[in-house]
Amino acid sequence: MPSSTHTVPAARVLPEPADLPAPLPEPAPAELRLETVLGALSDPLRLFVVRKLLLESERFDHPCSWLGIDRPKSSLTHHYKALREAGLIRQRQYGLERRSHVRVADLNDRFPGLLDLVAAWEPPATP
Repeated sequence: MPSSTHTVPAARVLPEPADLPAPLPEPAPAELRLETVLGALSDPLRLFVVRKLLLESERFDHPCSWLGIDRPKSSLTHHYKALREAGLIRQRQYGLERRSHVRVADLNDRFPGLLDLVAAWEPPATP
């Protein structure tokens, strides 16, 4: 039987800069629930957002516009809120802008292998 040699892309975890604004309300690591996290990831756009933040981050956190998704701001705000409330991303307010990053350490501690599955997912041509 042939063996599969599928390689999972590596997450880009960048160091946390000093003097960050406080994060917006989010569940504590011990409060993360698998069914809530999977529910948030069941939407292809949200799965795309987490995967892109996980694999392509150029700095510690990113604004919504960095993703280059052509959706109304209200729609993106809804998706980001769902991801934050599920515990997948951490958001901070920088003036009028919210920036996000994946809670890699919290998710890996609570659900080992989950982010590897997200990283290995291949999105459709258009999210």
